[in-house]
Amino acid sequence: MHMHSPITRRLSRQIHVGNVAVGGGAPISVQSMTNTDTLDVDATVAQIERLQVAGADIVRVSVPDMDAAEAFGKIKRRVSVPLVADIHFDYKIALRVAELGVDCLRINPGNIGREERVRAVVDAARHHGIPIRIGVNAGSLEKDLQKKYGEPTPEALVESAMRHIDHLDRLDFPDFKVSVKASDVFMAVAAYRQLATQIEQPLHLGITEAGGLRSGTVKSSIGLGMLLMDGIGDTIRVSLAADPVEEIKVGYDMLKSLRLRSKGINFIACPSCSRQNFDVIGTMNALEERLDDIMTPLDVSVIGCVVNGPGEAKESDIGLTGGSPANLVYIDGKPASKLRNDHLVDDLEALIRAKAKEKEARDEAVIARGA
Repeated sequence: MHMHSPITRRLSRQIHVGNVAVGGGAPISVQSMTNTDTLDVDATVAQIERLQVAGADIVRVSVPDMDAAEAFGKIKRRVSVPLVADIHFDYKIALRVAELGVDCLRINPGNIGREERVRAVVDAARHHGIPIRIGVNAGSLEKDLQKKYGEPTPEALVESAMRHIDHLDRLDFPDFKVSVKASDVFMAVAAYRQLATQIEQPLHLGITEAGGLRSGTVKSSIGLGMLLMDGIGDTIRVSLAADPVEEIKVGYDMLKSLRLRSKGINFIACPSCSRQNFDVIGTMNALEERLDDIMTPLDVSVIGCVVNGPGEAKESDIGLTGGSPANLVYIDGKPASKLRNDHLVDDLEALIRAKAKEKEARDEAVIARGA
């Protein structure tokens, strides 16, 4: 039931953030940012580990001063996911975290100060094989651009980005990625579309300060969805005023919806109506919570009646169709068994976990044969 994807991804230069390829046709990476006090090493490590379990490819950590830089080094030694150091203004912090093993520097060259400081940061990044992320935000545009444009505009965002890029171009440093974020969807989308035609580097997508879990998810999905449909975007961060783990979940759900990444379960579920033969909403809530740990790509349909249930189930790895006196389960598109409502969630969870293990074993066997 899947039609061919119309998305043709923008060609971009590939960089590496640790062991994660970004751009150049690599899978679109999903990232988030810690919101713990970086000086609290244990709490920050714990949050990074939670993000990694949720599927984060890259995690950004704020490093506001030299004490935080030293803490960052301790954090880096205790985690395996690539880390980006978020730095503003103080180039010495960038030099220190480069020594401590950072995987990417988030620092705007134009904010560092004198040219020799920019050169020092670029030389350190080149020496350690570290890319740089330029991050332009509508809320912190340079004063002269605010005066020139009167207010943040897509053109102002792109002009700011190109200024920072010019610093790196002069130093022959091409290994960077760029973001041009705004909380206004139309402004961010227009800025990214403009920038995508002007540089070859990968683009980091985001709608900044998007809002809380519900409103921020909607706003980010619209903005990032428009860009991803255009083929624009090499890594994404969904900015939510919520648990950062939710950013990872929402990011993957976006990419799964556009068939740009496949990780975890893709649920197909009806909104329920009076025809339902079991509690669809309760079942879905329970399954999403219980099966959060599964990273194996699976399509699972949960449909409350026979109107659309069989059609969806035939296209799913596992499909549940409501029926009376029992509900019908499809496996690999074929009727397999019946489940009653009294143990429905438990039984369906067991079937899904068994299917995930079967698929993992099959994939591992394919890899072993190709080795």
